Amino acid sequence: MTGLCAVLFFAILAFGAVDEWSTFAFEAGAAVLFLAWVGKQVFSAQLKLAGSPLYLPALCFLGLLLAQLLFHTSAYPYATKYELLRYISYGIVLLIATECLRQEDTREKFGFLIIGFGVLYAFYAITQELTSSGRFFWFYTPRFHGSIYGSYVNHDHYAGLMEMLVPFPIVIAMGRMVRGPKRALVAFCAVLMATTIVLSGSRGGMISSVFEVFAFTALTLYQKRNPRIALATFALCSAVLGFLLFLGKEKILGRLGDLGPDMRLKMTTDCLKIFAHKPLLGWGLGTFPTIYPSFRSFYTNLFVNQAHNDYAQLLVETGLLGFGLMLWFIFRLYRHGFPTSRRWEFKWDAAISLAALLGCTALLLHSLVDFNLHVPANAAMFYVLCALAAARPPSTSSKARSSPTAASSRRNYSPSTQA
Repeated sequence: MTGLCAVLFFAILAFGAVDEWSTFAFEAGAAVLFLAWVGKQVFSAQLKLAGSPLYLPALCFLGLLLAQLLFHTSAYPYATKYELLRYISYGIVLLIATECLRQEDTREKFGFLIIGFGVLYAFYAITQELTSSGRFFWFYTPRFHGSIYGSYVNHDHYAGLMEMLVPFPIVIAMGRMVRGPKRALVAFCAVLMATTIVLSGSRGGMISSVFEVFAFTALTLYQKRNPRIALATFALCSAVLGFLLFLGKEKILGRLGDLGPDMRLKMTTDCLKIFAHKPLLGWGLGTFPTIYPSFRSFYTNLFVNQAHNDYAQLLVETGLLGFGLMLWFIFRLYRHGFPTSRRWEFKWDAAISLAALLGCTALLLHSLVDFNLHVPANAAMFYVLCALAAARPPSTSSKARSSPTAASSRRNYSPSTQA
């Protein structure tokens, strides 16, 4: 768990791991994690694989990428090879999270690590915005100037990360695992982290965060939980709004009303036209920046490196097969994630599963208007959350079935015995 968190947090602080050096460091860290996990399995003489419903669609997608290279269907093989290495790294963090974050106590520790990192990172982001004059960590000026927030050049990517982390303090604060001052502290962490999403100025982040809060509230009402949860969620949202108004409502309201010219819809339409030329296997993963200028329907002097719609870009680069595998992956995520997250009020493993599922939901919604899944740090965090949401923790049901004590207990409390 420590190694996995180190790789994730490094990727975030290294500007999202988008530069070549940081991407290499992230991939090398993932490779070291995999070798350490394999070595532990070998030395313990127990090659155990807990398994996950997400392994099969992930492996099929890997096979699709290999087919693009083997059958020379990629428009730019070098870019596809580069993206293949990155995808393998995502697969590794998915594997490590699934296999190493299964025990309830381990998930509890991971949840608090996420909350601790998230609140410190949010505090750093606010402090940097107020004091650094557009420099990372107060001394580094980025090569490409953008809407800087936190350690990201693009404020939308900061929001994408934070909307995956915010559900952890929200779910834990609303549950019954922590009480008293500890619960108040966790709730404060949720308020601070959620506030920075709005302060970052990302409209997609704001909408996705509001949606995940509503989804959490709707889920609690559907499960017929205590009504206090809905009231507490409303109070949490009110606290965020109050904090924002205290910091300065002019900037926030101005950003919400500033829609400006937006090329995202035109780019999505262009993607559908590109997809029609190679509908089955696509143009090759990572080839969008190369092929898009030939199909662009509007003038710009900017380099368009992403489609600002992860789904449309996936359709262009991997065709119907890749898009279908993505839908299969998401279907399995929710099919196994919802049952795993039951009893989240009382059990740590269920609470962490629910928080992870809400974080995945927010990012999947945000991906309609942005490219968070092409930022290595955010994509790696997303796959870790997928592993937490879908992987079932170790069950004692098999032990109970083989236990004479458990069997006799069931006989004592069976309806026929009571009759």
